[in-house]
Amino acid sequence: MTDTNTAGTPRTAGTPRTAPTAYKLVVLDMAGTTVADGGLVERAFERAAASLGVEPGTPGHAEKLQYVRDTMGESKISVFRHLFGSEELARRANSAFEEAYAGLVDGGLVAPLPGAREAVEQLRGEGRTVVLTTGFARVTQDAILDALGWQDLADLTLCPADAGGRGRPYPDMVLAAFLRTGAVADVREIAVAGDTAYDMLSGRRSGAGLVAGVLTGAHGRAALAEHGATHVLGSVAELPAVLDALAAPE
Repeated sequence: MTDTNTAGTPRTAGTPRTAPTAYKLVVLDMAGTTVADGGLVERAFERAAASLGVEPGTPGHAEKLQYVRDTMGESKISVFRHLFGSEELARRANSAFEEAYAGLVDGGLVAPLPGAREAVEQLRGEGRTVVLTTGFARVTQDAILDALGWQDLADLTLCPADAGGRGRPYPDMVLAAFLRTGAVADVREIAVAGDTAYDMLSGRRSGAGLVAGVLTGAHGRAALAEHGATHVLGSVAELPAVLDALAAPE
């Protein structure tokens, strides 16, 4: 059995029992879907904005913070490119953000959402391949996984850099999961779950057959449905039962 989980290197976990039918590849978002955010993104943004001279309480600060909220799920470097215009400023802001977020994670301010670990373990136990994705940089993703003890939880973990540099709402990470794992022969056999409108767009654009929104993160039921959710669930803990029900014979 292989225990490594480096970017782009799927891991096997013995010989699981076979999933009854489709959706053998499950692509899950992290912050807000499997990991409790608890406002860490906004706190890290505050520090990043301050490093570029954006003063709290100013109209510019409020406008930028609202954009961060509206684009939860998008690759963070893409967000900063929009906010600050130049590539140099975007990279400075992104570095400050990632450093601040990692500091918050190291301070013990990150936790799994209830039932998330158990859901992943159940999905894998049924023979499904599970991939965890994020809009953060690899160093931040690894810090979260280390803090939670999740280094070996999923078959594969991906960040935007692992998929050519484009994060959500592009479908690239979902398609990278499809190509790298070889778990299914058809993109329609992929299930995607996330808490943001951009997760839904990414899933739909990839051709995934099931795109589930969860109500534990940034966006509500209406936004998730509007952007393409085929299902809206209370949390990712409900996903195994949904997939099992769809797999059951008529």
